[in-house]
Amino acid sequence: MLLTPLEARKLISFCIDERCAMLAVNVDNPSVIHDCFKAAKEMDAPIIIETSRWQLEGISFGAGDPIRGIAVCIAQINIFADSKEFREIPVLYHTDHINGPDALNILSTAVKGIPFTIDGKTVHLTPSSICVDASRLSMEENTMRTNALIETSKKHDQPLTLEMEAGIDTGYTAPEVVKKLVTEVEQKHPGYLYLFAPGLGNRHGYSLEGYPDFRPENIEKSAALLKNLTGRNIGIALHGSSGLSETQLREAVRHGLTKVNWSTNNIILRSSAAREYYSVYGEKMDPKYPGFKKMATDNGVGQYVSSKFIPAVRNLITVLNSAGKAGKFVKTLL
Repeated sequence: MLLTPLEARKLISFCIDERCAMLAVNVDNPSVIHDCFKAAKEMDAPIIIETSRWQLEGISFGAGDPIRGIAVCIAQINIFADSKEFREIPVLYHTDHINGPDALNILSTAVKGIPFTIDGKTVHLTPSSICVDASRLSMEENTMRTNALIETSKKHDQPLTLEMEAGIDTGYTAPEVVKKLVTEVEQKHPGYLYLFAPGLGNRHGYSLEGYPDFRPENIEKSAALLKNLTGRNIGIALHGSSGLSETQLREAVRHGLTKVNWSTNNIILRSSAAREYYSVYGEKMDPKYPGFKKMATDNGVGQYVSSKFIPAVRNLITVLNSAGKAGKFVKTLL
């Protein structure tokens, strides 16, 4: 099931209570969406499927148009989510890093709902949750953009669940920065912020040396500060997990981590599997070979990549303690 923004809030709160974290997989084509559903079902786990701007503008989704990309991605997720095979798996679709001068327009359009007409009926496609990419924004621009999205949601009577970020690639986010950002939003528009991504000693991308300055106990401190500021539990989101060990991730979850973005390592894994496939089977992609069509199309490379990717997703779900949580959460919605 694809969660609405209000259901997304319930899932975030559920994960906080259960001391588990949702794996948030960045996807750039429909096969990754399928593989996320497949792994989540096998592990009975909730999962987040998310996209950044470069993925939305990719040929598999928007082909240059990020708004169209959001609509295509939501439609594809919903087809899987509404199928008998995956209907019992809670899936949250999240917009990740969307920047640029038109970012506010893109996100505002997503908040209002992107119209999609079929058989003469129009539905509006909206993400389960939205992140304001603050990597190139000042604190004032960050809060302005966040408040503007909330005002759009109120004007159009569309629910909105937000993730706010601050200083992810600059070490640790100081408590006074968190306080200023959250207060500027919460005083004007209480009740919309449900995820916060502070700097935790790691960064986006890949790190060969890992992140020795990463301190899981700071997650607990951040969560306590956010609860003190808002009066409710706010989930801590981790951007930049590809340089962290499984031990660090387990400790982070134990200290209250709620959402783990997974992009760089999953791209490396899938592209390496595809390269391996073409290296091993490339010579058979010849019309003289009887089975060349299967070898040369998605049935070949797609299946091979999935066979490497799905086990990795299953493993991360286990590390994040979210295995076995899907059915339990679904019962809370009934």
